[in-house]
Amino acid sequence: MTAPVTRPVRRRITVRGTVQGVGFRPYVHRLAAGLALTGFVSNTADGVLIEVEGPPDDVDRFAGRLTEQPPPLATVTGVGCEDVPATGATGPFTIRPTERSPGRTQLPPDTATCADCLRELADPGDRRHRHPFVTCTHCGPRFTIATGMPYDRPATTMAGFPMCPACAREYGDPADRRFHAQPVACPDCGPRLALVPAAGLGVRPARDAEALATARALLAAGRVVAVKGVGGYHLACDATDARAVATLRRRKERGGKAFAVMCADLETAERVALLSAAERAALTSARRPIVLLRRRTPPDGVRLADQVCPDSPHVGLLLPYTPVHTLLLGLPGDPPGPRVLVMTSGNRSGEPIVTDDAEALTRLAGLADAWLTHDRPIASPCDDSLLRVRPDGTEQVLRRSRGYVPRPLRLPLPVRPTLATGGDLKNALCLGEGDQAWFGPHIGDLGDLAGLAAAERAERHLTLLTGVTPRLAAADRHPGYHSTRRAARLGLGEPVLVQHHHAHIASAMAEHGLDGRTPVIGVAFDGTGYGDDGTVWGGEILLADYTGYRRLARLTPAPLPGGDTGVANPCRLALARLWAAGLPWEPGLPSVEACTETELAVLRQQLTRGLACVPTSGMGRLFDAVSSLVGLCHRAGYEAQAALELEAAALTAWDADKGAYPFGLTPLSGIGGATPWRRSPGRRTPAAGWEMNPAPVLRALLRDRARRTPVPVLAARFHRGVARAVAHLCRRTRARTGLTTVVLTGGVFANALLEEETAALLSTAGLTVLRHGEVPPNDGGLALGQLMVAGTAAHHETE
Repeated sequence: MTAPVTRPVRRRITVRGTVQGVGFRPYVHRLAAGLALTGFVSNTADGVLIEVEGPPDDVDRFAGRLTEQPPPLATVTGVGCEDVPATGATGPFTIRPTERSPGRTQLPPDTATCADCLRELADPGDRRHRHPFVTCTHCGPRFTIATGMPYDRPATTMAGFPMCPACAREYGDPADRRFHAQPVACPDCGPRLALVPAAGLGVRPARDAEALATARALLAAGRVVAVKGVGGYHLACDATDARAVATLRRRKERGGKAFAVMCADLETAERVALLSAAERAALTSARRPIVLLRRRTPPDGVRLADQVCPDSPHVGLLLPYTPVHTLLLGLPGDPPGPRVLVMTSGNRSGEPIVTDDAEALTRLAGLADAWLTHDRPIASPCDDSLLRVRPDGTEQVLRRSRGYVPRPLRLPLPVRPTLATGGDLKNALCLGEGDQAWFGPHIGDLGDLAGLAAAERAERHLTLLTGVTPRLAAADRHPGYHSTRRAARLGLGEPVLVQHHHAHIASAMAEHGLDGRTPVIGVAFDGTGYGDDGTVWGGEILLADYTGYRRLARLTPAPLPGGDTGVANPCRLALARLWAAGLPWEPGLPSVEACTETELAVLRQQLTRGLACVPTSGMGRLFDAVSSLVGLCHRAGYEAQAALELEAAALTAWDADKGAYPFGLTPLSGIGGATPWRRSPGRRTPAAGWEMNPAPVLRALLRDRARRTPVPVLAARFHRGVARAVAHLCRRTRARTGLTTVVLTGGVFANALLEEETAALLSTAGLTVLRHGEVPPNDGGLALGQLMVAGTAAHHETE
């Protein structure tokens, strides 16, 4: 009996997600070829389009296997299938040229060199032995070389490097790891390194292998080398050479701010810092972030120069993520050289990272002794990401950039096409439409033209890659912010201005997928945020959703002498806090001793007359003040220096002392900060709030200091006191409102001790605690909250 003839079927499949630049088309090609199917696969502006034809069972098998084992860098977010008429085609399955049409897909972030490429780099028998730009479909640059979408070589900065015959064969071979790998190159056709010495250095310019060897020799000799990476330049020096580190710190005007260090390998990293399994995983991940780790102390570990991270028990550590870094730190058999390098952003303090080669020679002149550069352009700056790992193994990202950008975030509610400009510190914009949002790379401070220009370039690049055309702008309410003024100049109409701490809370809500139907208790602690009443807020507990908020509690305000300029003087903040609490400036008090007689007289007049003294409820400013009162930091050379030193001191006494300083709690009506918002049915909204008064804390601290209680104990008791005050207020809020979800947000919660203690107390009380993960708690995450508040307004209006 003759078996019935099975007619072929044809199926059109659209795959959405991070499916370009990750080897997805080669993966599809191999899968279809293995089942002897015909058809094609192509990149489109909406993802990957597949048409596959053959026996019905085989087509079903193909569709079933399509998402089982995608390439390592791929993320599939959706698959659409439809049957189409069979064509009767019999030829092989092919990869078609990319369609050039408007639309949107997802480009992966830059990722660290994979193990296969590292093996080739070190193999003398491989044709890419010591090739500084070795890469494949599983690793290497994507975001920083993309100049447009869909992602193909002509739309990257590799367009100027035609492939040699050998690379072209690999690119066209479906069985090869470099099949359709857009950055593929080799020593014969790829980018080239160059060493440019500073005038008078006595070193000649060099190319390729000689350039690397010369750079290694300069680092070993204690010199500072500007190294061009995938997202910008770094300034590098030997992290164990005290003179070299001091020179870099002086030239960069870094103050006492810690440097990040790059270790040659994991074994070296283990000798520099203590690593948990989760920290090891973060350190070695394809993202290769800087991870904040506890330092080992000699003789157990590598002795870093004291000025790498002065007065800190932590070190920011990362591993090589480009072939250039690996070669610079040395392969087996290379001449001895530094195995631990300071690797800090190539810029002057406060400026964006440098990416342009000509600009690097001028902006980094006087900082670097030589430049190790290359001729592959950088399409977008992308600084290193920074995170810490909590004791429970979860991560808290403090700077979201390389390795994360432009990976989208899924939103709990659809948003209108909106561009949020963030804040003026730790600036990062956020672009959203529908149920997706994209952060731009970390820009930094917008205090000069270079920062503003970098923000404009980031906006253009992100809109180009995402295909989102914003129709609305969102920004901070601070009338003096450069980011707010920029939002008004975008030509998108009047920007939606979002209160700073409301944006922080909305950012955390969005990260955790909350739809906003039920408000949260939002604890937003930072240094500075423009308040509804024109004062400086920053110690806030708000009842909030995306539509608005009500201020439930605040830290008792105190004068901020000199406004923003006074932040650099914690000793003055301390004395202003004592003045507000009615406590005397006793002779011998560290904050008093840190000021000159003239300074004390002027400050006393300022406070008495209210001259240039804006009230502030900022919790960050209270941390600064306590840091000075206990004698740690009186003049801050960089943001949050005083608070960081206070946390470092508290850490050394954390397990030995469980005491806590008590805050006063005062019922308060009319504390302001209410915006129109949708109340949840059945929820009670408090008519009045509370004030957290630090006067009892200050009295107890000064009393303990007079008893010669060690500074670390004073610092630990202060931290625990803040955590207990938060827990107490949240419990009282639950009793009044019935709400049980608490959000911890704002830059103060980058403080690991405070965050862990607060979260533990709230959890013990039966409250649900939401903390930041991939979205920074500081102003680096602010734009997402602005986006949600502004972009969901239309959604709420239609409910």
